[in-house]
Amino acid sequence: MIADQYVWLVWSSAFLLPWGLVYTLFPQHRHAMLWSSLFTMPFGLTEPLFVPEYWTPPSLFDLAINTGFDIESLIFCFGIGGIGAVLYNLVTRRSVSPVDTEERFSPLHRHHYLALSAPFIAFPVLYLLFNWNPIYPGIAAMLIGAVANILCRPDLKTKIWSGGLLFTVYYMVFLGGLELSAEGYIERVWNLEALSGIYAGFMPVEELLFAFGFGMYWAGVYEHFTWRK
Repeated sequence: MIADQYVWLVWSSAFLLPWGLVYTLFPQHRHAMLWSSLFTMPFGLTEPLFVPEYWTPPSLFDLAINTGFDIESLIFCFGIGGIGAVLYNLVTRRSVSPVDTEERFSPLHRHHYLALSAPFIAFPVLYLLFNWNPIYPGIAAMLIGAVANILCRPDLKTKIWSGGLLFTVYYMVFLGGLELSAEGYIERVWNLEALSGIYAGFMPVEELLFAFGFGMYWAGVYEHFTWRK
């Protein structure tokens, strides 16, 4: 068993293992992975919104408890970003190609950047308007972003929906590893009384909804942002 003080560090760092393996073995995905991970990593700085409302993980130097920030969140966001962007392509063995210049001027693309920024607009609005635990506006914002991307880029619809499902399964594997290596950690660290009380086994449904929303939005964001298909 891992001491609680180091569980969050070990668990977040575990996401770097498949990241490094994919980056090494599939050079065609390296640019997308690195771009996505570097873009996702700063979202770890939002951790004060979730501590202690959503959870209170023991962290290195007790940073999470004392400041809300922690190093582990940056590692976690980096690790999930790169895999989330390429997981569908890995499973289907598909590669990306540039969108034709003419297609960029399609009426559907008139709101290209609005669609990409939808979750970043939706989250603060939902967070400020409703007295919700912050995980819920976070999930809703990512789903809104995914739907906005589908409306703007319907050619990515299959990848976006499949990306959500694939990343949920991927994330469940890591949640299973968390429970095996630190039994009862979720009960000790998550603020379960503030959540819905719905579980899939030992997994709070909020974690699975987060994975699904993240997987959906992030599955198409690289192609959408860089005009790939």
